[in-house]
Amino acid sequence: MSKKLYSPLPVGPVLLPNRLVMAPMTRSRAAQPGDIPVEINATYYAQRASAGLIISEGTQVSRQGQGYAYTPGIFSPEQLAGWRTVTDAVHAAGGRIAAQLWHVGRMSHGSMQLEGEKPLAPSAITAKAQVFVSDMKGGGTMAPAAEPREMTVQDFKQVRQEFVQAARAALSAGFDLVEMHGANGYLFDQFLATGSNRRTDHYGGSVENRARFLLETLDAMIAVVGAERIGLRLSPWGSINDIQDDEPEAMTLYLAGQLQQRGLAYLHIAEWEWAGGAPYPQGFRERLRAAFNGPLIVCGNYDGARAEAILQAGLADAVAIGRPFIANPDLVQRIHEGASLSVADQSTFYGGGAAGYIDYPTLS
Repeated sequence: MSKKLYSPLPVGPVLLPNRLVMAPMTRSRAAQPGDIPVEINATYYAQRASAGLIISEGTQVSRQGQGYAYTPGIFSPEQLAGWRTVTDAVHAAGGRIAAQLWHVGRMSHGSMQLEGEKPLAPSAITAKAQVFVSDMKGGGTMAPAAEPREMTVQDFKQVRQEFVQAARAALSAGFDLVEMHGANGYLFDQFLATGSNRRTDHYGGSVENRARFLLETLDAMIAVVGAERIGLRLSPWGSINDIQDDEPEAMTLYLAGQLQQRGLAYLHIAEWEWAGGAPYPQGFRERLRAAFNGPLIVCGNYDGARAEAILQAGLADAVAIGRPFIANPDLVQRIHEGASLSVADQSTFYGGGAAGYIDYPTLS
């Protein structure tokens, strides 16, 4: 038995029974119309409740914040009722769950924007990337991201308020924590990165200016639900969704220091080296650990041995695992027992029904 992977970890007011976290993964199975979580989603998450913490799939804070078909929202009464079904099921199975709050920014498509409006972005630069759109037959297809428009002062106010409302709604729907999605080329990451943020006002240019919108939104959420209930996900050196950044270390360490001052519940780092991204520079993990001594979650194609090693080294407090949780609802038990892992069917990752979603077997 691993010494650290299966030890408890306090995260804000929540005690995780182990340090294996289920990473947020888009599965595009919200009910239509309305992008509403339903019983099949509750079953999916409850099956995986042995994770120390489940972080939900990205959940859009508004219609404008949506970029992928069939993803759930957290802004309508029907969506909140659906999420209550999910959180009740997870809690009944003994689990803990955080809501990942999401605004995709420029990673959207006209079919998902009200009246085909342009999506928002820090600057009017189109992402050379694709999004998953409905084929109007219950399935989906990939399509180029739409041309965005540069955000105005009014847009900043609106999006900040959407995150505040989403954080409040998530806790009212039974989530234990909320996670701001600041990673993987979505709205906040677009502000952080030099390639997508060409603004010349006080939201662009320096590290402090590019981080301003994220921190202003975070502070607005803290004022309503408390820092101890909020986590943040970042992806330094990530290039997914056409993100290019000249200062990933400076930005990440600056934000880590800001989170340390605010007493955030956790910092969640998505690593992309496993998928062709740049490796971390020597010493970066140690510098990150020095800047932020709260719960630090890492996510990057870890297995049980690598997870235990980074915990033992003191460079992380928990490890988030994604795709293996799809095909192995009992992943915590399998890693503990050294059992073989089932392999997920990638053709069922996005969209569809029960197949490839709730029909993977457990050891028992």
